[in-house]
Order: sequence, then structure tokens, then C-alpha cells
Amino acid sequence: GGLSPGGPVGGQGTDGAKGMAGFHTIGHDPLTPSPEAAVAAASYSRQSSRVTVHPIPPPSRPSPWIRKPLFAASDPHLVASPEASGALHRHLTLFDLICVGVGATVGSGIFVLCGLIAHTSAGPATFLSWGVAGVAACMSGLCYAELAGRFPAAGSSYAYAYISMGELPAVIAGACMTLEYVFSASAVARSWGDKVVEYVHVYRQEGDPVLGFLDPVGPVNPMALLISTMAILLHLRGVRESKMVTNIFSLLKVALVMFMTIGSYMLMNPQNLSPLVPPEFGVKGIFTGASTLFFGYIGYDEICCVAGEAINPGQNLPRAVVASLCTVTVLYMLAAVALTSMVPYGDISETSPFPDGFRYNNVGWASQIAAIGELVTLPLVVLVSIMAQPRLQFAMATDGLLPSIFGRLDSNGNLWWGTLISGIVMIIIATCVPFTFLNDLISAGILVAFTITDASVIILRHASPENSPCLLEKLLGVFNILSCISGLFLTKCLDTDIGKLLAGVSCAALLAVGVEIKRRCPPLEGEAAVVGDASFKTPLMPYLPLAGTVVNWYLIAHLDAYDLILLVLYLGVALLFYFCYGVKHSVGNHQGWAMEGGQYTAEYELTVNHSHKLT
Repeated sequence: GGLSPGGPVGGQGTDGAKGMAGFHTIGHDPLTPSPEAAVAAASYSRQSSRVTVHPIPPPSRPSPWIRKPLFAASDPHLVASPEASGALHRHLTLFDLICVGVGATVGSGIFVLCGLIAHTSAGPATFLSWGVAGVAACMSGLCYAELAGRFPAAGSSYAYAYISMGELPAVIAGACMTLEYVFSASAVARSWGDKVVEYVHVYRQEGDPVLGFLDPVGPVNPMALLISTMAILLHLRGVRESKMVTNIFSLLKVALVMFMTIGSYMLMNPQNLSPLVPPEFGVKGIFTGASTLFFGYIGYDEICCVAGEAINPGQNLPRAVVASLCTVTVLYMLAAVALTSMVPYGDISETSPFPDGFRYNNVGWASQIAAIGELVTLPLVVLVSIMAQPRLQFAMATDGLLPSIFGRLDSNGNLWWGTLISGIVMIIIATCVPFTFLNDLISAGILVAFTITDASVIILRHASPENSPCLLEKLLGVFNILSCISGLFLTKCLDTDIGKLLAGVSCAALLAVGVEIKRRCPPLEGEAAVVGDASFKTPLMPYLPLAGTVVNWYLIAHLDAYDLILLVLYLGVALLFYFCYGVKHSVGNHQGWAMEGGQYTAEYELTVNHSHKLT
């Protein structure tokens, strides 16, 4: 009997694992292999329920908009290319994933930003700022939770963009994630080095030879060099060793936060919490603080980048993302209440709130523990941040967008060469570039990656109407442009009546486009909705990811023009590399996706209707 080539081919494998042998196209590009090309050669036997699908051929000429087929992203262990030497070993449990999320997230947000916002923006209402920021982070976090469960492969936003938008947006997402992993790890290592020098200066006299060794020489910071080198050496020893260290230090970090929180509550003075919202800050201060504190939630998405090594990823990845966000939100809000009840908000330190707060109450031993605890646990952020970068490089090398050395595994299944190369880059940046030159650039890149993920989940869950191809993609493009414009008006132009008018008009247009997406681009249903095994689905579609997009662009608009120019130049270099190397070596553009040997084969239970169409 004949088969209908127009729909995806999927079902339950004989080993109990979900499968996907075809792929779903949205806003079909003429240069992208058609669904017919993907599955026209399929054949089946009702007795054996065996499906064979021939390779998806490359397009007639290279296209930056070619999309990765769903089967290649849904089950990476069944898809190999000449650019990769194998598949990552799945060994990370749910507990390991949560430790990665918490370890990468809890850091300067609670050790520095909590005091800064309490002193300058929100006072005792800082815990409300953390709550607002947590809600905003969940808008994108829930999108990550769904996509990580659907496509449990290394790459995170890069992988999601490749499936939903195409190769060029995926490269942009990968470049932005490199800012989060390599540059962020470098910035934290540099910050840690500065903190060590400051701490030693308190207890050493000028002229001490120890200070001569630790003090930076020009732009070179010896302690940043030390901690970044140690992190890379640990990763080079293997994932299992670094996993154990990550788990131990994540637990130590949570224990430290609980110690500081409980200790602060024991020194509580209820009068410090009144008024809850200081009149000099007002309600506006709560939201101003939330826009800064949002960056304290960045890091949970690293769970998605190690998805290729997760056990039972379809269930554990969404659980880990949600559990990490809930854990850090509770820790942040409890710590904020404790800090502002221990010290009057006007006296809270902007750089070292908890150690100085204990010292303010004459509890020197607690101040020492808090200060040393920060120095001991902060390197975990360096360790976890750089852990994700070799996985991202592995995903891109598998697709031919990076040299094959980045996808090479050693005899123990570790990404040794990818770790070494990215580690050397991190060490150089951490040693030679001050933290202040990196912070906002990193934030801008991460927010762009979040925005790409928000758009990806909408494209995979909704479709353009048949009479208007690519309408969904066009509306999303307009929505992002209006979100950027609205953010600029709201942050830069509210001081004048004309600015307020323009902000109101842009926000109204933004709302109209969001409603139009919901009205004209219906959700996918039935066969068309089969896009991976989703044990978790983002609620309130498409409004929740659209709201996340607005929040991301609003926060980007808060950044200085200098940092945004740096981001544009950085992405320009990434695009130049893609057009000079990536497009010439792309697996999708030149070889197509298939198993080694020329065809993709799997066992399925089939549903065949009276017209002999495979559904």
C-alpha cells in the first residue's frame, strides 16, 4: 500500500522509547528539503510494523534557513554525522541536573545584588522585587522546560532555533550562549580574584610579599588565572569528577545561604522592616529593582545544554528547570527579608551585604563565615558555567558548523579537546579583562538567547494559516521589533509628554500584534502537533512566551549603548565565521541528515487508516 508523505511518522518503539522518523515543516522554505523528499521512500509491513525512511537529502544550493529535522534533534543517539565521533553518555540524574541549575544560578545575585537593591531601589520590599523578577524569569524558564523535554540533546537554545527557525538563527543563538558560558565564567573568575585580593588586604599590611603576589599587575589578575585554570583542569579529568564537585559545592552553597538567612533572622529587628516600601523609592523602586535582580536568575538554562547527558531526559529536564527556578526564588526571597530585617536598608552594604550586616551587629564570627563561604562557593559558578560550553560546541560540530575537533570524544566519552580549547579562551579573558567590561555584554547576549527560545516554542506549537504562509514568522518578527522599540521608549523617553505618547502607542501596537498571533495562527493539533515527546507543555500559549519576549527586550533596553554596540560587533564576527566556514561544512546543506550507512531505520507501532495512510 501507498503512504501519505505529508505528515510526520512517529510512534512507540519496540524498546519503549518514543521515536520520530519524519519531520514537521513550518513556514516551508523552498531551499529546505520538502516533507515529500523526507519520507517519500518510506515503506511498511503490517506484520512487522517496520518503517524505513531514506536520508533527507541536502537542498539544491546551500541555505542559511535550512531547518534541522525533528528526528535528528529528538533522538541524537540514532543520528550521527561524519563531523562527530559518537554520542554523549547519559549519566546525569535529576538531582545532578538540579545541582547544575542551582549551582549556576545562585551567586552574585544573593551575595551582591540583594544588598545593592535593598540600599538603592526597594528597601525592605526587596523580597517583592525578587518575586517579580522570578515571575519574569519563569516566562522564559517554562519555555526552556518544554523544549528541553521535547528535544533532549546538547545545545539548548541553539538546538531549538535550528529546529524552528533555521541554521542562521541557530548560529546567533550559539554565539549568545557562548557569552553566557565562556564569558560569564571568565567574569565570575575575575570577580572572585578581586574579592580574594580585597579580603587579604583587610588582614595584611602594605608591603607584605603575599600582597605583592596577589595584587593585579596591570590588567593581569593572578587569582583569576588560578581559579579558572583549576576549573579547566578538573573538567579535563572527566565529567564524573566535575559532577561530584558540582554536587558537593551546590549543597555547600545552599547551606551557606541558609546559614546567612537563619543567622540574619536571629538578629531581626522588626522596626527595620517599616516602612515596607520606603517613600523615597515608592512602588516604582520594586520594579526597578526587579529589572536588575532578573540577572540573578540567569544560569538555569545550563541544564538544557547538558541535556545530551541526562537520564530520562523527557521527564527529568523539565522537572530540573522548574525545581531550580523554584529553589532559587525561595532562597532569594527569604534571604532578602532576613537581610533587611537585620540591618536598616540605608546601612546595608552594596558590595558585601551579609558579612557587613553581621559585623554591623557585632557578630564577627558569623561575618567571617559568610565572607569565607562566598570565596569558597563562588568558584562553583565558574565550574558549572564552563561545563556547558563544550556541549554546545559538540552540538555545533555535529552539525558541521564548527571544526570536527570540537565534537571529538576521548576513550572515556569526555569532550577533552573542546574543553581544552574553550578553557584556554576562558583563562585568557578571566586573567586579562576586568569584570566591568564583560557584565552587561553577557547580560545582553543571554537575553537575546532567551528571546530566541521564546519564539521557538511558539513556532513549534502554532502554525501559519494555509492561505498566508510564513505569517507566524512575520508576526513574530514584528512583535520583537515592537518589543525593542517599546523597551527603549519605556526606559529612555518617559521624561517628556511626547515620549510617554510614543511609549503608549508602541505598547498598544505590541498588544495588537500579540492578539493577532493568537487569532490568526492557530495551535497545531493532531498529527501536526507531534513534535517530540512533551511530558511538560508551556501554559497560556502563546501569551506566556510573548510576555517573556517583552520582558527580555525591556531589560536589554536598560543596558548602555556601548554594550549593545559590542554585542552587535560580536554577533557580526560570529556571522562572518558562519558564512566563511559553517555554510561550507554544514551537514544539512551538503550531506543531509541520516544514520551512517545511508538510511534511518527504527521499529514502530503503526496506525493505518482505511486509505492505507500511515499516521
